[in-house]
Amino acid sequence: MASSRHSLPAGAGAARGEADTPSSHVMRFGLDQPLRLDSGQSIAPLQIAYQTYGTLNADKSNAILVCHALTGDQHVASENPVTGKPGWWETVVGPGKPIDTDRFFVICSNVVGGCMGSTGPASTNPATGQPYGLDLPLITIPDMVRAQAMLVDALGIDQLFCVAGGSMGGMQVLQWAVAYPERVFTALPIATGPRHSSQNIAFHEVGRQAIMADPDWRGGRYLAEGTSPRKGLAVARMAAHITYMSDEGLHRKFGRALQDRERVAFGFDADFQVESYLRHQGLSFVERFDANSYLYVTRAMDYFDIAADYGGRLANAFQGSRTRFCVASFTSDWLFPTIESKTVVRALNASGASVSFVEIETDRGHDAFLLDEPVLFATIRGFLTSAAAARWA
Repeated sequence: MASSRHSLPAGAGAARGEADTPSSHVMRFGLDQPLRLDSGQSIAPLQIAYQTYGTLNADKSNAILVCHALTGDQHVASENPVTGKPGWWETVVGPGKPIDTDRFFVICSNVVGGCMGSTGPASTNPATGQPYGLDLPLITIPDMVRAQAMLVDALGIDQLFCVAGGSMGGMQVLQWAVAYPERVFTALPIATGPRHSSQNIAFHEVGRQAIMADPDWRGGRYLAEGTSPRKGLAVARMAAHITYMSDEGLHRKFGRALQDRERVAFGFDADFQVESYLRHQGLSFVERFDANSYLYVTRAMDYFDIAADYGGRLANAFQGSRTRFCVASFTSDWLFPTIESKTVVRALNASGASVSFVEIETDRGHDAFLLDEPVLFATIRGFLTSAAAARWA
């Protein structure tokens, strides 16, 4: 195992380069340390790209693992090397912030199956010298968590003070609490649920079909053949982005306002501001994300169902857990509505676990966990402060 750092210039070329030589720490596991997958297959060698913030204390008891969402990455509180934009949760993670790096040691890794340095379909397959493409075995949320556990082990950390994340990151939080209950002192799942709904699977399938229908997808071999399914990936992102917002939020932001014109053009250009916004979201996304990774990571979310391994009863998954939970949802989130969080809370109560719950009123939809939401910030800060007082009393 080794740790190293690399740097590449921003842009589309950098996005490809990040798959093998990420601008972050790297932990490598050899052929003798395979990642065992739910499919029955394994990945070896394995690479995990990660970032850390703050200082690990002497007894290694102050580590917080932050898990990223579908299109996130390890750059939770530092500049993204491809886009040049701030970290995706810089409002939450940093000195004096709700997840205070003056107090906690924060770890964030790119998920296996991603495209920012952890082994994924854009990574070079050592057996062929070509990108894995669809030769990479399918990945599940439990597989992602097993890889994170390998990283945490390699860092010499026995128990995490907290595992936190939203959306797909929240799925990982729940999986950590179920798979490694003795290793998670507190858990903070936000805007998530215990399984993916049929509606969510349906939206993901629309996106996957858009990518695979692009003639430049080339059966997943586009990197080896020097093409890119940009149009299909952009459409997939546009469709998904709608689900991250709410009807109220879209209306407040755009309404039916026209884009750079006083009247409709009677054509198929972007007459409305909301159309222009979605096109921009799609086009900017293809510069930083790999299309095959989008297929893999959406599929991992679709397969997620904690209760399936516990006789269909969610409470059984948390039986005997001593982890302290704080579950948060948003009133306008229709991708992971509050009922999903309440399902988790009821199961935790039924299992006798310690749990608090907050539903935050906002019109910002699912993406609210990434935005400036003071109630969420206060919730996270209060929960961690209370837990720290109990842990180190």
